[in-house]
Amino acid sequence: MFALLADGGPFVWLLLVMSVISLALVLERGWYLRRSRVMPQVLVDAMERLDAAGLRGTCTAMPSPLSRLVVTVLDQIQWPKEEVASAVEVKARREVALMERGLVILEIVVGIAPLVGLVGTIYGIIPLFVDFGKAISGDYALLAKGIGAALNKTLVGLLVAIPTLVAWSYFNKKVEALAVELEGHCDALIRRHYLRERLDGTKPGSPRP
Repeated sequence: MFALLADGGPFVWLLLVMSVISLALVLERGWYLRRSRVMPQVLVDAMERLDAAGLRGTCTAMPSPLSRLVVTVLDQIQWPKEEVASAVEVKARREVALMERGLVILEIVVGIAPLVGLVGTIYGIIPLFVDFGKAISGDYALLAKGIGAALNKTLVGLLVAIPTLVAWSYFNKKVEALAVELEGHCDALIRRHYLRERLDGTKPGSPRP
């Protein structure tokens, strides 16, 4: 391993830096996108009771993407249903953007790591073929060793890109699934509020002046 780093030159070191960045982002996103952090079960249960004061207190005690969306609902609850839904949709897009933060870097690593490895391989092979005529009458083992060392850069690039691609795909799907769940919880909260108003015979809230 140390021999590979010593012989790999700047390309292998660049790939090593990219792998460290990728690993750090994977760990950070894995921690941030935990279901218990995005939508605490206590808050989900509190949403079913429709106690506005208690629900707001739970949101304050448990900051999360879901709590921020619920606060948006509570702040606009006197508006017509369509306007409340629109306000929540705008806020939800911001929360999804926060959940996707850093994933673009993983996508970049997936795209350029194999290319950096390939460039490093080509860079290492070019001097070998410049002296190819001398190598024919010389030591074939030395030529083969040089080609093998050059190909190691492509291998390292792929070893960095493949796990990063798996992580990037996983987190994209997870963000998508969490976004759908957040939308479902908020939609259910809004529907229950306006259904209760109709059942109680009260007039739904009108737009604020």
